[in-house]
Amino acid sequence: MSQIVRVALDVPLYRYFDYLVPGDEQVTAADIGRRVQVPFGRRTMIGIIVDLPPTSDLPNEQLRPIETVLHDLPRLPDDWLRLTEFCAGYYHAPPGQVMLSTLPVALRSPKSAKGARRLARPATSAAGGQALPALRAEQEAALAAIHQAGPGFHSFLLHGVTGSGKTEVYLRLIESSLLAGKQALLLVPEINLTPQLEARVAARFPSVALVSLHSGLGEAARQRNWQAALTGTARIVLGTRLAAFTPLPELGLIVVDEEHDPSFKQQDGVRYSARDLAVFRARQLAIPIVLGSATPSLESWANATAGVGRSRYQLLSLRERAVAGARLPLVRRIDTRLDRAENGLSAALRAALAQRLECGEQSLLFLNRRGYAPVVGCPACGWTSGCPRCAAHLVLHLRDRCLRCHHCGFAVPVTKACPTCGNQNLIAFGRGTQRLEATLAEIFPQARVLRVDRDSASTRRQWEALAARIDGGQADILVGTQMLAKGHDFARLTLVGVIAPDAALFAADWRAAERLFAQLMQVAGRAGRAERPGEVLIQTQFPEHPLYQALIEHDYPAFAAVQLAERRQAGFPPYAYQAVLRAEAREMGEALAFLATARAAALEVDSAAVTAYDPVPMRLARRANRERAQLLVESGSRRALQAFLSTWQLRLVALKLPAQLSWHLEVDPLEL
Repeated sequence: MSQIVRVALDVPLYRYFDYLVPGDEQVTAADIGRRVQVPFGRRTMIGIIVDLPPTSDLPNEQLRPIETVLHDLPRLPDDWLRLTEFCAGYYHAPPGQVMLSTLPVALRSPKSAKGARRLARPATSAAGGQALPALRAEQEAALAAIHQAGPGFHSFLLHGVTGSGKTEVYLRLIESSLLAGKQALLLVPEINLTPQLEARVAARFPSVALVSLHSGLGEAARQRNWQAALTGTARIVLGTRLAAFTPLPELGLIVVDEEHDPSFKQQDGVRYSARDLAVFRARQLAIPIVLGSATPSLESWANATAGVGRSRYQLLSLRERAVAGARLPLVRRIDTRLDRAENGLSAALRAALAQRLECGEQSLLFLNRRGYAPVVGCPACGWTSGCPRCAAHLVLHLRDRCLRCHHCGFAVPVTKACPTCGNQNLIAFGRGTQRLEATLAEIFPQARVLRVDRDSASTRRQWEALAARIDGGQADILVGTQMLAKGHDFARLTLVGVIAPDAALFAADWRAAERLFAQLMQVAGRAGRAERPGEVLIQTQFPEHPLYQALIEHDYPAFAAVQLAERRQAGFPPYAYQAVLRAEAREMGEALAFLATARAAALEVDSAAVTAYDPVPMRLARRANRERAQLLVESGSRRALQAFLSTWQLRLVALKLPAQLSWHLEVDPLEL
């Protein structure tokens, strides 16, 4: 009787595929998790063996034989297979796409089935060459609580104010894991946070194999590092969200730094949350996981403060800064109704900048809007610089002499006259980081102004060069977006000025206040991290807003309590569970018609616990010449929602689609 293997393939189908094993080969249970080369249609593809079923739903004569089982690498571990299968099931994604998309490109290509052999340097010990810094009482208490929890799965939320020494707690936990003969996985939200943290981890453990995994690596480097993790050669893995899938045969600890950050949620392809998958992975492996943040997500905060017997996470708090003499910065509001901002800067903020320049200290102005100006307009006829492909404006980038869309990348040279009426007196409305940089250069010609945003630091090398200039004292005033708001430690930076934060206070997105508070708390934390005191000036027209009051008092728990009370009353997450079906088409009518049909299919599913709302256009209704709409489904029960989605998705897949229409389902969406 012919042997059958079940294979996962990188195709958009919600199933596995059965193949025959040629008579001259034998596949055993020890080969489950190995890559295999198989024919698929007219192509040859790389797949992963997931099972050895005794029979197939198809007759054997319809099954094609595998070409070869690849033995160039150890098989993917069982826990990795369970993790990817859980991801596919929970997020309702094709299982083969989930599995294969996590592998380095070369390892899923038939043209290079043999992987690179050069791995990371071998681990020798967990001891470092540095003298360990003294721990503060709160750090010692947090470590003691984690160690006293004992072996097995335990989840901890480490809530520490900015500069409180969360990283030192991570390093001590990593050391304990290494001494126990285990590997450690450290997740960070963004690439630009990896260089500083990687250097610190490497300095603490100079004789331990440390590898990083993120999209900034070349494919060859990523493959080497991934293989080092798979073989157990690498003992510490530091990476961004995709690193949550890294196969680690001896994993003993997971740390998720800045766990609140939206970057942990994948926004295209398989739309997963790396933080949530990390918690699942720790549970299935029965190992501890530590989620750290100065501003935890409200979902995590609710999980840690639900009360005795109901809290899923154990809350650990660091309320003081770790450096002796360092204090939390003084936060002040500048009422721009009274102190009007000229060219974006109030008199009080200009005076504070001048004072820091005299003292030889650094300042940071935070404006989360890159470019020179958000829109160019004609005062004569009302024309504005709209993107022809998106429902958005073209942003003026003066240095590049172009108008560019930040959604689709469309760009045109700066127009010299209004295309509608010919008026040459066009006006740039609003300001971005480039305009603020130019304004500062005019007001403070003696100052060295350095802009840090995605335009000036689009690669890791560019970011490292800018960071070196900042650390070396070669910049006096920094102008930056959220790239500078978190995770960075600049000893000479004592002043933070916040420009134009008010828009998020009244945004349509009900998560906007949570995100604004996190941004402002994080950027405020850049000031006064060493011995010099820090100050934060927030320019606002709404100084009485409770959000700013909580910032002044550095009181995240009070802010979170108000937000959670509002969400409970409104029935928003974490007190409800959501999924959204999105459709894109050439015409909005096509997208809405498909979603209406999908809603009718949803109403046919017998689930009284799930509500399917009417389809509506998305906030950015057109992007890259595609009209976009969405349909929200919601339930008070996660289990009920998942059961509904499993049935509904089968009906969605069976629907006939208009030409050029595409759709995707997102579970636990962060944006609506």
